Parts: sequence; structure tokens; C-alpha cells
Amino acid sequence: RRKAAEQLASEPDAERLPLIEKALAAEQDGQVRALLERSQAASLLGSDEVQQRLKAVEQLSRQQTPETQLLLNQRLSEESDPGVQKAIKAALAGIAEGLAWGDRLGAIFSGISLGSVLLLAALGLAITYGLMGVINMAHGELIMIGAYATYLVQLLFQRWLPEAWFGGYLVVAIPVAFLASALVGAVLERGVIRFLYGRPLETLLATFGISLVLQQTVRSLFGAQNVSVENPVWMSGGIALLPNLTLPYNRIAIIVFAFAVLAGVAFMIARTRLGLFVRGVTQNRAMASCVGVNTARTDTYAFALGSGIAGLAGCALSQIGNVGPDLGQNYIVDSFLVVVLGGVGLLAGTVYAALGLGVLSKLLEGWTGAVLAKIAVLLFIVVFIQKRPQGIFALKGRSAET
Repeated sequence: RRKAAEQLASEPDAERLPLIEKALAAEQDGQVRALLERSQAASLLGSDEVQQRLKAVEQLSRQQTPETQLLLNQRLSEESDPGVQKAIKAALAGIAEGLAWGDRLGAIFSGISLGSVLLLAALGLAITYGLMGVINMAHGELIMIGAYATYLVQLLFQRWLPEAWFGGYLVVAIPVAFLASALVGAVLERGVIRFLYGRPLETLLATFGISLVLQQTVRSLFGAQNVSVENPVWMSGGIALLPNLTLPYNRIAIIVFAFAVLAGVAFMIARTRLGLFVRGVTQNRAMASCVGVNTARTDTYAFALGSGIAGLAGCALSQIGNVGPDLGQNYIVDSFLVVVLGGVGLLAGTVYAALGLGVLSKLLEGWTGAVLAKIAVLLFIVVFIQKRPQGIFALKGRSAET
């Protein structure tokens, strides 16, 4: 019935009015009734009687959708009666205002969604760079490894497990992505990074070379083409809040997931033994060693944790786009910007910076376009860092002194 009503609404015809009225009298579903009412009004727009056309304009003005806006614009170009023209213009103004609110709310939601992605990508970097002072240019490739781990879990469920189980593959992919990236990060720290602490330039160059090796390794294993990761059924579709505003389930799930990961990291840093060791080694490595902390092991655990969080970011990103060898390169620069803007070593600053940059970028895109918005955001960060080098939040007390 909904499909039939949509077809009637897209092809208005005055001869069908009796059928539409008969269907309206019997219809109980709200969505189908709205489509039938639009069909009825669209058919009346072509009436020879002025009063019928005015009635149709009034009906359509109550349905603030892009479709009714298009219908009224088409009729305005053909209308000859001044009274009907005035009514159509007034209806179009009201519809435009209603749709504008949908666009604004959509831009804010898109900004929060982008901010949650940046937050996931930057959380791991906030540990490896913010807490440990390691400039890890291979962070983007750790995100990529998490995405490919999700892809492999999907293939496992598709080929070896019953189809009914496919909806749960993402639950399995989350720990697998974390462990895969954490393992690579631990090997990277023990094999290369531990020899370069306190030498940021050498660390930058070494990790940049490792990022190229990881990219080429993935190309050799999976090919240079992107691979597709499907959304589970429960993440397909969305919530229609307004006629021109639908919130996709996969974006909502990523926002919730990002804040769940943030809560877990904050709890680990503040309340666990490993978090205590990480904070102690970060603030005063020599004193932590003197009181019995194995600083080398703590470094490995902390780097593996940051790498594992990058893997979780890759798992989330696989649900909103294709997975390819260059996936991480799209987020590495933004991740560093988020960490620096928020304040090095502070999770709260990372949250504010990620969400702020996400919303600001999407709001600017609506006015200036994607390229100019990116340039404007970069200029804003440069000016902000010039005025406040310590970022949004500054370390206080002994942490700042060290």
C-alpha cells in the first residue's frame, strides 16, 4: 500500500481522486495516509477551480517535505492566479523554514558522528603520543589493521558459520580488532620504539617507514582494491526524526561505541594498577623505577593499549565505508590535530577537541564546501595553538613541571 501511495504521489492525476478518497476513508496507517493526502492535494493542484487549488496548497503546506516543496515550485511556475501564487509562496516559505531546521540538526548530528570517529582514532594516539611522547606515524596503519581484522571475521562468519549467526560477527570482531592491533603495536614497541625514547625525530622517521611497510604488506595479502564490510541487520536503516532528517543506526552505534571506549580507557587510566603505572612512568620514569615499577614492561603495555584502541577505531570505520590499505592515512593528521588541540596527555581535552572539530567542520561544509571547510579548520587550529600552545586544557602541578 505504501508503494502504491508513493507512486500516486509522484504521478498526480485528477481522474484518480475518487479512488484516492476511497482509499483514504479506509486507511489506518499514518505513513500511507500522509502519502495519500499528498496525492490528493497534488491532484487538486491541477484543478480548474481556484478554491480547489488554494485548498490543495493549504494541505501541502502542512507536509513540510522536499517532495511537497518540489510540487509547489512546479505549480508556481504554471500558476496564473495572483491569490494562488501568493498562497504558494507563503507555503514554500514555511516549508523552507521547516526543512532548514532539519538541515541544521542533520549537520550537528553529522558533526557529532565525525567527532566520535575522530575521538576513536585519536584516543589511542592520546596514549602513545600524549602520555608516552612517541610520534607514531604508523598509527593510521594500526587503524587499518583493525578494519581488516573486522573484514576477516566477517568472511569467517559468511563462509563457515550459519547465516543466522551473521548479525553477531561485529561482536566477535571488536575484541579481535583490538588484539590484532595491540599485538602489532607491542611488536613495534619492543622491536623499534624502545630504542628511540627521547629522540622524537628518529621515532617519527622510523614509524613512517614502518607505516609504508604495513601498507605494502596489506596490499600483498589483500590486494590494492578496497574491500567491503557489510553492516549487520540490526545496524541497517535509521530513525526518521523529520522528513529530511534520518539518523542512521550505524552512525548512532559508532557514537555510543566511541563513548563506551572512552569510559573504559578513563577507568583503566584512573582506577587500575596498569593505569597507575602508566601515570607514574609518564610523570617521573626514574622515581617509578626506583619504587619497583618495571618501566620497560609498562611502556609495552601502554603502547599496546594505544594500538588496540586504534584497532577499535578501524573496526568502527569499517561500518561506515570501504576498507583499504590507505584507510588510516585519512585520519592520522586529524588525530594529531585533535590530541594537540585538546592538550597533550589529557583525555578530556581529546573529547572536547574531537567533538568540537567534528561539529565545526560539518557546519562550515554547509556554507563553504568540504575543501574550504578543511582549510578554515586548519587555520583555526594554527591560530588557537599560537595563542594557547598547551591546548584547551593545560597540565597542572607536578605533571606540568616535568
